[in-house]
Amino acid sequence: MNSKTAKNVLGTALKSCCTDPITGYFRDGFCHTNASDIGTHVVCARMTTAFLAFSKSKGNDLSTPVPAYNFPGLQPGDKWCLCAMRWKEAMIAGVAPPVVMESTNIKALEYIDLVDLKKHVWVEAAN
Repeated sequence: MNSKTAKNVLGTALKSCCTDPITGYFRDGFCHTNASDIGTHVVCARMTTAFLAFSKSKGNDLSTPVPAYNFPGLQPGDKWCLCAMRWKEAMIAGVAPPVVMESTNIKALEYIDLVDLKKHVWVEAAN
């Protein structure tokens, strides 16, 4: 889980996914994981309306705030560390949200082919 040694799917240092809203299994802004992370929250993705609806249809409503867990609810455009298998399931269904490669933990490659991640890369628009 060490930020200094964690690697991303490109083999370089893992970068923060998002701090507003604060994401990550450990709520540290990174897609870190360990054995207690049963969902393997390692894919940093930018939320889309289609993915949020898909996730809700699968029983994981990411849009609705849950104040008891300090969870603000996600909106399209927010970045979030997703479960690797949920992202893969969304990819198969044609609604995978775009991936931030530099912030996606290398552990994702145990579940998802790099080629598939690269097909869904999110590129920040140049200003």
